[in-house]
Amino acid sequence: MSVTAMNPDERFNLITRNLQEVLGEDRLKELLKAGKDVSIYWGTATTGKPHVAYFVPISKLSDFLKAGCQVTILFADLHAYLDNMKAPWELLAYRTQYYENLIKAMLESINVPLDKLKFVRGTNFQLSREYTLDVYKLSSVVTEHDAKKAGAEVVKQVDSPLLSGLLYPGLQALDEEYLKVDCQFGGVDQRKIFTFAEKYLPQLGYAKRIHLMNPMVPGLTGTKMSSSEEDSKIDLLDGSGAVKKKLKKAFCEPGNIENNGVLSFVKYVLLPLRSTTEFLVERPADYGGPITYPTFEALEQAFAKEELHPGDLKAAVLRELNSFMDPIRKRFEEPEMKKLTSLAYPPPGKKKGKGAGNQQAAPEEIIPSRLDLRVGKIISAEMHPDADSLYLEKIDVGEAEPRTVISGLAGVVPLEEMKDRMVVMLCNLKPQKMRGIESQAMVMCACVDDPKQIEPLSPPEGSSPGERIFVEGYADKQPDEELKPKKKIFEKIQVDLKTSEECVALWRAAPLMTKLGVVKSKSLKGASIR
Repeated sequence: MSVTAMNPDERFNLITRNLQEVLGEDRLKELLKAGKDVSIYWGTATTGKPHVAYFVPISKLSDFLKAGCQVTILFADLHAYLDNMKAPWELLAYRTQYYENLIKAMLESINVPLDKLKFVRGTNFQLSREYTLDVYKLSSVVTEHDAKKAGAEVVKQVDSPLLSGLLYPGLQALDEEYLKVDCQFGGVDQRKIFTFAEKYLPQLGYAKRIHLMNPMVPGLTGTKMSSSEEDSKIDLLDGSGAVKKKLKKAFCEPGNIENNGVLSFVKYVLLPLRSTTEFLVERPADYGGPITYPTFEALEQAFAKEELHPGDLKAAVLRELNSFMDPIRKRFEEPEMKKLTSLAYPPPGKKKGKGAGNQQAAPEEIIPSRLDLRVGKIISAEMHPDADSLYLEKIDVGEAEPRTVISGLAGVVPLEEMKDRMVVMLCNLKPQKMRGIESQAMVMCACVDDPKQIEPLSPPEGSSPGERIFVEGYADKQPDEELKPKKKIFEKIQVDLKTSEECVALWRAAPLMTKLGVVKSKSLKGASIR
């Protein structure tokens, strides 16, 4: 049915079908009765690789467009960084390009019309003077309690939360005003951010928006499908073999329809995308032959009564999934897309195969990005129990637990100066025991031999534990998992690590830095760094 043939009630039903909740339902009806092309935005943070559950919001975007709505997809690149740095700053541009190309391929695979659809990147307006001023205004009226509560379901929760996580809900609220939309659409896990926006936008003189919420589709393990839980998700570029393997492991207990990710996927993804209520399950004749269920309810009841075997259900889901994923896979087999994928999600270092020794090895690339340099914070420091020249430290490098580090700074740097100090850590050396205690990283220092002077390098003020330190010009490359001692990679890179006349840490002529600025020594000029 065309938009012009729909009455306001039919448009409302199409916009709201399969939603779990609508905040502002009466206002939505008023806009539709007035004949307005309702404007809706959906935002997605460009973090992990999108998975098949993205078809849930995509199918709703299709409904919105068919109902005559103006739809904006916001690629929330700045949000991705602020969410506990899920997306490193140096990868944001590549990941945003990846998301845009992948989501366009998804939309094309389900024949969604794009004439009323537009794409916007968050950094295109979120770094403007006006937006920044509104962030400051918002921070003057929002309480810490409300900001933390709003992001509780969405922002990654850690023991020592960063201020950026408190900013996240406010930015999402302001996006509604700066995108000039009537509604925001998202999962029901966004509800606290939506109510936060309804409370605080009017305090800045902006209108309260309508909020449309999808249910959360269980993943294959029976919990939320998440990019960070490998077993719970199917990547959109997974091959048919990988999809079959993941579906085989999926939670789908006979007769159990609670938190059943496979059944939920049929309801919220496959049937809406097919624009049908029927679902075909193909079975061998010995097991009853093919059967078509007229509605999802009929399918669910058959499964609950154990008339439908989990294996047959999974086979039908596999068939349908592959039909949607094949065009996307084909698009990303193109050389340009393969290159973009590798830039957005750099693969881990590959290990040499057993047979590789017979071939001439490629020369080692001696570049500083092979070093895993991070900001560290010394949590505790004391004398090594068995060595007068060594300190025993616990250092936070942004991981679940602090690392144990042994450093030869006793007698050179006062113990009092080590405690609570921000330092630069080399985190991918092979751990080694020093007087009976394993050291798991190294404190990087500027060193002069005559007379002997040593100063731990200092990251820029405001840096956080775990933040990556890179050499200018090499930010888009990833470090080795572990530096192999026999290859002496660190030693080959270290010969070019020195401080400048301004005490700036350099590799050759390029500074070591974070997004906040350069790494420095307190006073040592022209010193070796090791």
